Amino acid sequence: MQWIPTPLLVAASAFWTIEPLGLGGRGLACAILIVVNSLTLAVRHVPESKISPRLTLIWLTFGVLAAAALISVSTGGVSYLFAYFIVGHIGFRLQPRAALTLAALCAVLCTVVLYFRFGPQDLLPWTLGFTTGIPVLIGMLNRSRHRAVMAALDAAESAERAALAEAQAAILTERGRIARDVHDVLAHSLAGINMQLELADALLDTGDLEKVREANQKAHSMVKESLKQAQWTVHALREDALPLVESLTAMLDSSGHRDALTVTGTVRDVPSRVTQNLLRIAQEALTNAARHAPGGEVAVELTYTDTSMTLAVRNGPATRRVNAGVGSGMGLIGMRERVALLKGTITAGPVVTGPYEGGWQVEAVIPG
Repeated sequence: MQWIPTPLLVAASAFWTIEPLGLGGRGLACAILIVVNSLTLAVRHVPESKISPRLTLIWLTFGVLAAAALISVSTGGVSYLFAYFIVGHIGFRLQPRAALTLAALCAVLCTVVLYFRFGPQDLLPWTLGFTTGIPVLIGMLNRSRHRAVMAALDAAESAERAALAEAQAAILTERGRIARDVHDVLAHSLAGINMQLELADALLDTGDLEKVREANQKAHSMVKESLKQAQWTVHALREDALPLVESLTAMLDSSGHRDALTVTGTVRDVPSRVTQNLLRIAQEALTNAARHAPGGEVAVELTYTDTSMTLAVRNGPATRRVNAGVGSGMGLIGMRERVALLKGTITAGPVVTGPYEGGWQVEAVIPG
């Protein structure tokens, strides 16, 4: 069954039951007042934003007068229904003070009309007039509930907008992370491979096949190193990646630096994003050590404290000829960006004392 608007039901009941109805005298007055009251109720379906508060007050006041007038001229039927429904809508549309005032006015008018019509000896009819003001409380309750629902919807929309903005920020962050990963894995290696291939091409004209072969072998070794780094990048991005200590150990073993990791403090689980970023920092530091200090000793220290964790990568001076080529200069920038995402700090510079004097060190401190 389709929903039938309340004003239509009340109007139909009024035309069916109210007496007298006709084309003249009181019958015509009743018909006109039924139409006026029906139109007053029909406006209740117009959104609040379309009618100003002042116009709403005037319209409902006019409706109260029309409802009381209909009760005064009719001799039977459900004329009082208009008063009940109009007063109920008064409680929904108006502020509490204005609603209660207008509802009291309706109750007084209906009581006075019925009092003078039936006399003081017949208590039931004119006492019933007081009850026409009661629906204002129902209207006020519905108003409060409606406001609560609208507030909840506004809050939900705000939360949705915030979630969308957060998702967009996360996308931008992820793009930055992918850009750093692409750089860390490919930029250095491809630049070195390109340099060696250009060198081999240039040496072909000299006929020095030994140097051509050497450049070609270096390019091959760089390709193998790039593949190894790509594998570690995929490993770091996987959800089922190993814990940080095990991952660092495997990374050092695969790069030829067995037993180079020292762990201090109580090992604990850390979020996956911390593990991924620290692995990439360690990978970049080891790549730079292999490029700028080939043959140099490498040491990695992972220190856990109650409030932070520290990753330090140190390498000694080169023991073989350095042929690093021209780097992009983005390696340290990428490491700083990763540490900034974790709200930590990073320092990088030459080692001036100790067994690694003359080498390089990178130290990242992450809170938590």
